[in-house]
Amino acid sequence: QVQLVESGGGLVQPGGSLRLSCAASRMIASFDAMAWYRQAPGKQRELVARITSGHNTNYDDSVKGRFIISRDNAKNTVYLQMNRLKPEDTAVYYCSGHTVVPINEDYWGQGTQVTVSS
Repeated sequence: QVQLVESGGGLVQPGGSLRLSCAASRMIASFDAMAWYRQAPGKQRELVARITSGHNTNYDDSVKGRFIISRDNAKNTVYLQMNRLKPEDTAVYYCSGHTVVPINEDYWGQGTQVTVSS
C-alpha cells in the first residue's frame, strides 16, 4: 500500500505565507501525476495545483500567481508554497497521487488544516 502524509498546515494571517509538504512511501517519480486538493466545510473537494512526471503544472485560477507546486524526487516529497494567503483559502488541504501502472488508481493523504484569519 502507498502512504501520503501531509504536514505544514496551521493558522496564518491574511497576506502571509505557508509551505505544505507531502511525504510519500514510494518514489514519487512512479506517479503519473501528483496534486494538491482542498475542501472547505459544505463544499466539494477541488483541485488546487497539479504536477506531472513531465514537469507540467496546472493551477486553479484562484491561486495562480500566488501558489507554487514543486517536487523533490530524492526526498519523495511534493510541496505547495502558498503566498499572499486570503481568508477564502481556508480549507483542509489533501495530497493526491495518481498511477496508471500497474493499475489506474488514486492515493490520498489524511489532510492538513489551513486557516487564514486575522
